[in-house]
Amino acid sequence: MRVPLKLRFFYLLSFFLKNNKTPNFSIDIPINVRDGEEFPIKNLENFLRERNFENDSLILKQFPSGYSNLTYFLKSSTKEFVLRRPPYGAKSLKGGHDMLREYNVLRNLKSQFNKVPEVHLYCDKTDVIGAPFYIMDRVEGYIIRPNLQHKDSPGREVIKNISNSLVSTLVELHNVDINKANLNSLGNVEGYIKRQIDGWIKRYNHSKTDSIADMDFIASWLDENQPSEVKGSIIHNDFKYDNLVLDRENFSKIIAVLDWEMATIGDPFMDLGTTLGYWVDKNDLPELKLFQLSATTLDGNPSREGILDMYERKSGKTIPNPVFYYVYGLFKIAVIAQQIYFRYKKGYTKDRRFSLLNLAVMSLSVMAKQAIVKKRLSDLFE
Repeated sequence: MRVPLKLRFFYLLSFFLKNNKTPNFSIDIPINVRDGEEFPIKNLENFLRERNFENDSLILKQFPSGYSNLTYFLKSSTKEFVLRRPPYGAKSLKGGHDMLREYNVLRNLKSQFNKVPEVHLYCDKTDVIGAPFYIMDRVEGYIIRPNLQHKDSPGREVIKNISNSLVSTLVELHNVDINKANLNSLGNVEGYIKRQIDGWIKRYNHSKTDSIADMDFIASWLDENQPSEVKGSIIHNDFKYDNLVLDRENFSKIIAVLDWEMATIGDPFMDLGTTLGYWVDKNDLPELKLFQLSATTLDGNPSREGILDMYERKSGKTIPNPVFYYVYGLFKIAVIAQQIYFRYKKGYTKDRRFSLLNLAVMSLSVMAKQAIVKKRLSDLFE
């Protein structure tokens, strides 16, 4: 298997451009709002005041992580909240970033799945901060960020327990009673896989900036190898370490799941596929670990095959064709990265983190093609 020259070159270059600012294992600290992502706080204060929502001495900051919807920190004299809005340039891409949908998922899901923040209000007016938004409670806890180093991690045993909790929480979500959660109209499992494959291929073509042969090959393979759907469940669609908030006193305990913008009713195996797509094994090629989107190579983490085994054991379900779901997860994540890179290239965002995401797309497509060739999830380069 040949690694594309661009990736090999960037891998070598990375030794000279190495950034010593790696994330710590700590509680998320908001920072000053990024250039170009500010909004008038006075308009927000007036909006909140009209609704008798606490807004005295309001402080506005921003959580720096995340690649999609923008997440702001609001602090009044006595309480802390989070405000979520779409990213700038979202209108240039088709689908996604529906604030009302995300707000309703959180509001309805809370009664059946307590690992979500409490939401308070939604605003569809664009004259308040420039886009629709909603406000929810801040859930304070520890988050495992991508590129967390072994020296900064909570330790092998803790990581092992957290990975176990990750799978247990995903199975718990997939077992939620859709009717009791009043979310049965959120989506339709019938035809779900075909809609997803068709939809992500269209999104990729709409946001394409470079010609990547592996992405075209994978799109065709997914289209031709679709399995039958299983019973529908609520799925998160972006379930990974840095969307999980860990208890301050017990790191192994997940107290909240964040970022529900892509949640729907669908095939739970597709949800697992996305989680597997984020999961990098220790023995993956170093060139392909440069864009690690989840800290899954820390000591104590299982392999992708290990995650699959845990899910099957905890859910009591056997997954007949795991490679399809894994490849789907990789392709979807690659398309999301491509959409963000498209916004960066168009000048809708100045966030420099996005400038190399075209290489991440290339890396993910290499992984997906290798899984197809090897017909397995792990040990893809042996």
